[in-house]
Amino acid sequence: MSLPSLSRRGLLSAIAASPAAMALLTEAAQAASDLAASGLVGELQGPTMVTDPAKWPKTFQEAPMLAERVKAGKLPPVADRVPQEPMVWQPLNEIGKYGGTWRRAFTGPGDVENGNRINSSDKLFFWSADGSKIVPSVATAYELSDDGKTYTLHLRKGMKWSDGHPFTADDFVFWFEDIYSNKEIVPTPLPDMQPKGKPGRIVKVDETTVRFEFDVPYYLFEEMMAGDTNIGGGQSVRQSQKLSFGAYSPGHYLKQFLPKYSSVDAVNARAKQEGFENWLQMLHFKKDWSLNVELPTLGPWKTVQPITTPIWLLERNPYYYAVDTAGNQLPYFDRVQLTLAENLEVINLRAMGGEYDEQERHIDISKLPVILDNQKKGNYTVHLDLGFAGSDFILQMNQSFKADPEIRKWLTNADFRRALSMAIDRDQLNETFWLGVGTPGSPAPGESMPQSPGPEWRTKWSTLDLKQANALLDKIGLAKKDGAGFRMRTDNGERLRIQIIAVQAFLPYPKLSEMVADQWQKIGIQADVRELERNLAMTRVRNNEHHIYVWNNGGTELLYLFPRHAIPVDPVEAYMGPDYAQYYASGGTQGSKPDDPNLLRIWELYGEAASLKADGRNKNAQEIWKILVDQQYGIGTVGQSPAGLGVRLVSNKLGNIAGRVCNAQHCRTPGNSHPETWYFKA
Repeated sequence: MSLPSLSRRGLLSAIAASPAAMALLTEAAQAASDLAASGLVGELQGPTMVTDPAKWPKTFQEAPMLAERVKAGKLPPVADRVPQEPMVWQPLNEIGKYGGTWRRAFTGPGDVENGNRINSSDKLFFWSADGSKIVPSVATAYELSDDGKTYTLHLRKGMKWSDGHPFTADDFVFWFEDIYSNKEIVPTPLPDMQPKGKPGRIVKVDETTVRFEFDVPYYLFEEMMAGDTNIGGGQSVRQSQKLSFGAYSPGHYLKQFLPKYSSVDAVNARAKQEGFENWLQMLHFKKDWSLNVELPTLGPWKTVQPITTPIWLLERNPYYYAVDTAGNQLPYFDRVQLTLAENLEVINLRAMGGEYDEQERHIDISKLPVILDNQKKGNYTVHLDLGFAGSDFILQMNQSFKADPEIRKWLTNADFRRALSMAIDRDQLNETFWLGVGTPGSPAPGESMPQSPGPEWRTKWSTLDLKQANALLDKIGLAKKDGAGFRMRTDNGERLRIQIIAVQAFLPYPKLSEMVADQWQKIGIQADVRELERNLAMTRVRNNEHHIYVWNNGGTELLYLFPRHAIPVDPVEAYMGPDYAQYYASGGTQGSKPDDPNLLRIWELYGEAASLKADGRNKNAQEIWKILVDQQYGIGTVGQSPAGLGVRLVSNKLGNIAGRVCNAQHCRTPGNSHPETWYFKA
């Protein structure tokens, strides 16, 4: 097979360092210092990408299960399935062995991110093992024009979908024209595609070259295409759960479900026949990789048993685009088996019993002592991967809530929010749930990050001060209390009750919320914790029905790449104002406009950033964080720890396992440690 050389200029641009992410290494070193003596925090590691075509293998091998299909005439030879320009990996320690099933846990259909992250090499660009550089993935390289208005993307020659159909620029044009531009499918324009409200375009240059064109400078776009963004996130995460983003789609397969290629009556009739209400509901199912086993995909594994069953089963993609330096087509694992667990307690017990081969998701850091004690019995090793976000547990105050005017009055009152924040004993939370390894304070990113507003913003309104908290509540008109000492509503004299919605996820959010509710009693605030299943909770959020939603603010350490956990700009997750996010994303055609000048200023700063270069973008982010911390729209508690996706249990049977992986949203933990290069040693 001929292996043509890559464009040197294109390759250099693809692996250029992201200014916003370069500080991750410094942050990691500082955060790890206190735990270094434990041996639990290793060095950031990963496989090495081989970019010199002269060093690429000239012949290829395949897994035995695929060789059998080739022999039976059900698959073409591996040399015809691997691209002419493959991704070539030098595994971390050694060339692996084929076979086996990677066992892990999931919590149900709402836990689709569990698999999305495993399959995240379907992103166009990714990040280096330390999280500091943009590197090739599905695409090989890009160029951004000097004026910031044109972004040119280069694809791999000869790359194919999992069904063997060519993956080309046509799949980008199909997504843009037939999915994204169809208002029935995507009613709200994507901010990622319209800097300063001006719609961008996708143009096919040739089979392997795609051009994104904009009317205004969009220097941020190169990072957007590598981040966990709506435009750059990839097929798995951005086209599941009724999302329709990700920049490309398998047009050769999805066209049959669109009215454009037959008629509305024809596709609706087919939808009814297959048990769907209409063609749109059918399309959302058909393009969701976690539900539709027939969907062509690009990642290392594809679904063969859907997420709606007790075992979500993935099987190797016979056309996966990556090989190791010996010419073995990846992945090494034949399958990934995600087994449903009733709750997080079950996941942690099974993990300690050695029932999972690698599990970092849903592992409870408060159980670390017993997890460590069971290492030998469970035949696993524990690794701690420290995070970079400001808060692993944040209370997001819904600023667009309208159902109860009295509740809205207080949720939108800055002094009310500040009082709630100052009534939280973060040290107690840290010692109880983080074992003291977290950093208490506001939700702002770590001080060494380029977007940090400064060390003084770690503690602003974010330290325990019951006297000041009570004084603020008295001052704003909540001085009256009932016989039990709880503050009363000003409209009907009944007890003021604030509801907190919590789901069982990375941390025991319901238990954390209960502790906060207990602490708030000291300032006379009644908080009712409502534990919900995640899908139901998200429905409540999207319907603008919640008072407070608790989650983490992972990803906001690089604000523009994952803003949804900090500011209301993305309706997919807009915990602090879903109605406002609809307004922002739709350009004012949906939702409602905030009357809070601080929120409007945040939007202004955020919108300006797209046309600014790195230094200017960072300054705007710092100003946004100052507003967020001062206004306490999201009340931070404890962060910069291994609590979220950072307590990693790995079977001693596995090889090519990193001592530490980048634990950050843009790294798609564990995605950028490239599980396709892991293998069973015996």
